[in-house]
Amino acid sequence: MVWGSRRAAGGSKEMTPIHPIDIAESLNVPVLGLYGEADEGIPTDTVERMRIPLDNGASGSQIVSYTDAPHGFHADYRSTYRKEHAEDAWNRFVEWLKKHGVA
Repeated sequence: MVWGSRRAAGGSKEMTPIHPIDIAESLNVPVLGLYGEADEGIPTDTVERMRIPLDNGASGSQIVSYTDAPHGFHADYRSTYRKEHAEDAWNRFVEWLKKHGVA
């Protein structure tokens, strides 16, 4: 599962010349991304740029974006907590694990 990375918005670096978007289409394992559209650290356009190659690939990966959800929307001890989104994300996560034989 991919929760996100601040580096995802920054492109390739000297020590990491291959950006995740560059290999997303060729992944052999499924990835589940759960993102808040109001996350200031992971821009929505970055998430959407990742969605396209994942959708074009054969890994069965999926990205779910939650409208108006900020970073940390699943952390019930923060002001950014969004109960409805957090519950939906958790249920998707558990089902994902079951579907892929992990739980």
